[in-house]
Amino acid sequence: MNWTNAYTGKRALVSGAGSGIGEAAAVALRAAGATVYGLTSNPTTLAAARAKHPEIRWLSADLGKRAEVELAVKSATAEGRLDLLVNNAGIYKFASLEASEEAMVRSQFDVNVLGAIFLTQAALPALRASRGAIVNVSSTSARKASPGQVVYAATKGALESFTRALASELATDGIRVNAVAPGPTMTGGIAKIDMPPEVRAAAMEQMPKMIPLGRTGTAEEVAHWILTLGDPGVTWVTGQIVGVDGGMTAG
Repeated sequence: MNWTNAYTGKRALVSGAGSGIGEAAAVALRAAGATVYGLTSNPTTLAAARAKHPEIRWLSADLGKRAEVELAVKSATAEGRLDLLVNNAGIYKFASLEASEEAMVRSQFDVNVLGAIFLTQAALPALRASRGAIVNVSSTSARKASPGQVVYAATKGALESFTRALASELATDGIRVNAVAPGPTMTGGIAKIDMPPEVRAAAMEQMPKMIPLGRTGTAEEVAHWILTLGDPGVTWVTGQIVGVDGGMTAG
């Protein structure tokens, strides 16, 4: 689909916009005419993102801290309306349940679940005024069990429940809430997963074999569905989780 001017005059806030799927979504939204606010918590990532994408307005906040989130949203809405919130920020640290230490568990819930909740709470007044949309970024891990992903899968399962419940709660406000659930997607984050190089290499070789379409996805392919669900012209879709996974969860 050609998104040229589809978002002209609209304002979007994308969390985790410094890299991967969030970066692809922010860039696509800007190309489609939106004023885009990119949110990230890492100072190094923020500096690099500002240099790489000066057309995007960059903000910083620790998503697990409500006060910082509220300040960031206040900055994003100070100049006008907010039409789309993309809760994309997420972290993953794979380990068995027995090996999952408290800090590792809490950090994933802080970003993947609490971050989405706090951002949405802060953005609600502006989204009500515009009758806007929310798109959450989940994962096939929420529905397709894999060893070593117990905590991460639990956070994404919570995010999908949040999506459905919130869609029901906000329907009378005209706010649509949906989610995309990407399968294995080639982003820089995969290279940062804490595992021995030989294990990562073997996993990368096996990954396409698990996907019916025979390949991993790209951040741009996922971003396409974020823009589709956030499109102001898509007015009768809410409470849905769209799998963007090459058929991985089809059976």
